Amino acid sequence: MKIAIGADHRGFELKQALKKITQYDGQAIEWIDCGADNTQRSDYPVFVNAVCDQLLHKHIERGILICSTGVGMSIAANRYKNIYAALVWNVDIARAARQEDNANVLVLAADYTTVDQAQDMIQAWLNAEFKGGRYQERIDMID
Repeated sequence: MKIAIGADHRGFELKQALKKITQYDGQAIEWIDCGADNTQRSDYPVFVNAVCDQLLHKHIERGILICSTGVGMSIAANRYKNIYAALVWNVDIARAARQEDNANVLVLAADYTTVDQAQDMIQAWLNAEFKGGRYQERIDMID
């Protein structure tokens, strides 16, 4: 599975740690790094645009965005049609974001999330399947 990952300076360290993981439940992960390239001050919309562009052009299957709180990334990503970015803070929310809201972008808050927590949330999100049905009807109302 190809996953684009982007982070601003505040999320850089978490992004780098997550990129070391090459499998989730035996499924190989190919990371497409959309920046930042270091911890020097950067602007999160640049990385949101890069990840969303990859997803909208079907170069990847899912995206992950990371900034200090995750709020800015979520706001910026959800401005795109057909991007469903979910800011998650535990495994249950990550799973539900995919099952009930068809989240194709996972947003993590670097200042409040450990590497282990992030790994668990990513795994839950990747393993969850969208339920469709009434949940799809709700997404259709958004679009």
